[in-house]
Amino acid sequence: MKVNEDTFPDPVPAQDGVEDRRQRKARQTRNALAAAALDLILERGLADVTVGAVADRADVTRRTFSRHFVGKEDAALDFVRGDGDRINALLRARPADEPPLLAYRRAVADWLADRENPASHIRPRMRALLALVDTEPALFAAYERIRVDAQEESIRIIADRLGADDVRDIRPALVGQAPPGGPNPPAVIAHPRAHAGERARAERAVWGLVL
Repeated sequence: MKVNEDTFPDPVPAQDGVEDRRQRKARQTRNALAAAALDLILERGLADVTVGAVADRADVTRRTFSRHFVGKEDAALDFVRGDGDRINALLRARPADEPPLLAYRRAVADWLADRENPASHIRPRMRALLALVDTEPALFAAYERIRVDAQEESIRIIADRLGADDVRDIRPALVGQAPPGGPNPPAVIAHPRAHAGERARAERAVWGLVL
């Protein structure tokens, strides 16, 4: 199956900047499965899609599917995980002497500003799937798991920048979970229940703190 390049963001590069043939093949397979899950759910509805159908559409076995995802919901929402990975990669790359909150906001701003590889919430098919998250409990549960995973990784990165314990020290969580001025902007921007006005306000909140 050929992955629709308009559907999925580019992957986060390997930390050493090198992706070998095996890694590239695994990424292509994962993207094919994620694209198949997204397409089938939009075509048929969540209840009428099986893991077997996703694997067949991607031309792989169910065993291969299980190496990458725990279920069809996680596969279809893999682009949300990709957004979190991209934000965290940008956060890791911020200057070490930059204050944690400013580093976090600038990482999110860079994610929003990337027009060559735009954030998933502005891609029509992904927005269509996010609209289903509000009405499908299994999709919403998968979305929340992915969001929490990304948020916890942000907290670990911030803790490293502070030289702090991410469990005992509350400061990393304050930056990663509830920045001053309201709810976490990336969560609002990508959240399926956020309407266009809320997303716009969240984006302005990011830009207002970094400009």
